[in-house]
Amino acid sequence: MTIGTAVPSETQLNKIKHHFIRFISAKEYYSASLFERDVLNLLPQLFIKRNVVVMTGGSGLYIDAVCKGYDDIPDVDQDARKKYIQLYENEGIESLRVALRLLDPDHYSKVDLKNYKRILRALEICETTGRPYSSFLKNQKRERNFEIIRIGLERDREELYSRINARVDEMIVNGLEEEARQLYHLRELNALNCVGYREFFDSFEGTITREKAIELIKRNSRRYAKRQMTWWSKDGVIKWFSPNEQDSITEYINSIVSISE
Repeated sequence: MTIGTAVPSETQLNKIKHHFIRFISAKEYYSASLFERDVLNLLPQLFIKRNVVVMTGGSGLYIDAVCKGYDDIPDVDQDARKKYIQLYENEGIESLRVALRLLDPDHYSKVDLKNYKRILRALEICETTGRPYSSFLKNQKRERNFEIIRIGLERDREELYSRINARVDEMIVNGLEEEARQLYHLRELNALNCVGYREFFDSFEGTITREKAIELIKRNSRRYAKRQMTWWSKDGVIKWFSPNEQDSITEYINSIVSISE
């Protein structure tokens, strides 16, 4: 999934040590709680050599799992996952809503009912544990033995959307369509149900044209960016900068902690 997930170039990977790049198969189950575990296991090794470690990305759930902690939720039984994915594929999102309302009315009243992935997640846990998903959600922030500085990069929305469109065009030139074609036989996997792949899968099946698939990738990428901005806007701790304010970012970090090699 090199192009569709924007894996850093070999030059970037050689210049700066990256972690958790191409480290797991698309066929394997993974979650924010597992990411929290893996990062917390890695950080002590990194802090031996460096005072500062940078975590970067746009997935608010995964970043919050490291910074704030993730509720102790059991691993999902794969048969339970397949059951509800099949239900969704056969009967649509409304069937998932009905099931969640019966199994966990409390979470049903709070979850985004338009986000089928969130509903699926809750149903998987209900099925696996025999308990309501909401019973696992304590939302208690965990103490960390390292200081966290949260910095956000903010662009004018028009510029951001223009860059997203240009990025999709670049991904198409670099071979995203062919990459999706090579992964088409794995299309039922959760990892492949993401922007950039599912649109091309639809075009391969003839439900939309290639041109429409590209148009939808751009639209869905913009919508994803909008959801990211909504998520981060609720975090009052983040200090926001323009990407061009590199000196100001450095000064801000130095004002909080002394950085030394």
